Amino acid sequence: MSMVGNLRKVARLARRSRRVDLNHPARSPLGSTVVNCVVYRDGVRQDGPGSVDEAVRLARRHRDGFVWLGLHEPDAEQFTDVAELFGLHPLAVEDAVHAHQRPKVEQYGDVLFSVFKTVTFVEHAELTATSEVVDTGEIMVFTGPRFVVTVRHGSHGSLGPLREQLESLPSHLAEGPSAVLHAVADHVVDEYLTVAAALQDDMEAVETQVFSPDNRTADPGRIYQLKRELLEFKRAAVPLAQPLARLAADPAAPVTEEIRAYFRDVADHLARVTEQITAFDALLDSVLQAHLAQVTVAQNEDMRKITAWAAIIAVPTMVCGVYGMNFEHMPELGWRYGYAYALGLIVVACFFIHRGFKRNGWL
Repeated sequence: MSMVGNLRKVARLARRSRRVDLNHPARSPLGSTVVNCVVYRDGVRQDGPGSVDEAVRLARRHRDGFVWLGLHEPDAEQFTDVAELFGLHPLAVEDAVHAHQRPKVEQYGDVLFSVFKTVTFVEHAELTATSEVVDTGEIMVFTGPRFVVTVRHGSHGSLGPLREQLESLPSHLAEGPSAVLHAVADHVVDEYLTVAAALQDDMEAVETQVFSPDNRTADPGRIYQLKRELLEFKRAAVPLAQPLARLAADPAAPVTEEIRAYFRDVADHLARVTEQITAFDALLDSVLQAHLAQVTVAQNEDMRKITAWAAIIAVPTMVCGVYGMNFEHMPELGWRYGYAYALGLIVVACFFIHRGFKRNGWL
């Protein structure tokens, strides 16, 4: 279990390392298509390759060596030479160039093509109806007998920290491309856990506002926006369950037996994330329904008050309307106290009607 603990430590440390050191040999300037191309032998970084072709030749000289090529958003022309050099399938190449793929694992001969959706939490001071909560990207991983090609899309999800940590643990990196694939999967899923924890704060803020005494200020747009962002998170995490299950259990997948069992650990963490997403989705539905119910109740209370006041105002309206018809022969027109009597009748009637409505909670 020490090996899986160290591999998980690699992913966690990579996730926490936010500062980018461009002078580190595992990094290259941001924006470059070829992020890095390194040859490893027995898990140790080898010096010398000045090009991708040279790195491949150097890796093939040794049975325990492999090359790790990292790319960032290459176009079709830039990726053509790489595809020919490593013998990548055209369908996988097309997916890697155009991105926007579902998480999946596909096997083309002895080459495994894996797609992971990366997710990062977008910091915001306050959740609004237009706030961006999560941002997604993609990492494609080609793993073959002597090579790993990682293709990253998006402004986040850099694998530089992950590469640095793997290089600090050569015994694990010596497991070859399978170890790199596991580290990438573990890194991606650990970031899911971080995003889920951050979403919890927004969920609590929305829930608190809806159930606060001054709930009329609650904005349903915030709930809808959070639900939309949660759906984007769900599309990234939930479909990954089947690919991880295949990597953990399918003996036909080109993954070493030493690493295969550790994908089950990643799958367990993904199961936690999917359970949280399902719970968040159900909670948002409940909060939204509760808010709509509160709005309906408030509207009913307003309607009751309006109805009660309308009934009270109906009394003087009726009395004044009757005596405003100016007929010559009407009772009490010649009575000395008729005017005072009419006003008193209006006041008394309105008082008792108001008292009755208030007793019933309408006012």
